[in-house]
Amino acid sequence: MSGFDTLNEILLFVAGVYTLALIVFHLLFGRIFGWPKSLSGLDPVNRSTMQVLNLSITFILGIFAWLSFFHADELLDTELGRTLLILVSALWLFRAGLQIWFYGLGHKLSFGLFGYFLLGAVLYGMPLVV
Repeated sequence: MSGFDTLNEILLFVAGVYTLALIVFHLLFGRIFGWPKSLSGLDPVNRSTMQVLNLSITFILGIFAWLSFFHADELLDTELGRTLLILVSALWLFRAGLQIWFYGLGHKLSFGLFGYFLLGAVLYGMPLVV
């Protein structure tokens, strides 16, 4: 995308940046959460599963970012693209709900993550309504 023609293209670019930040966050999980030590109590299958799931999510986030940066027109102008935007927005709404379910909102960090996930839902959903 060489420039922005519409507000929706800007929203998708910002959504791509938003997603890149999550990619960096996921790539740092091992350091942030002290995985070598904290996962050492798990059996090898569960320890590996945690890491495989995290890397798989990171890859999927990379797909979201790629589509946001390089296929905004298709996301905005095709039925498949609009369906993907609905699904990605729904994913972030679902993730925000999971934040409340598993962590509550009593801690500032948890509340901040809840807001961040809602922002993802807005960034990917708003192009469908403006």
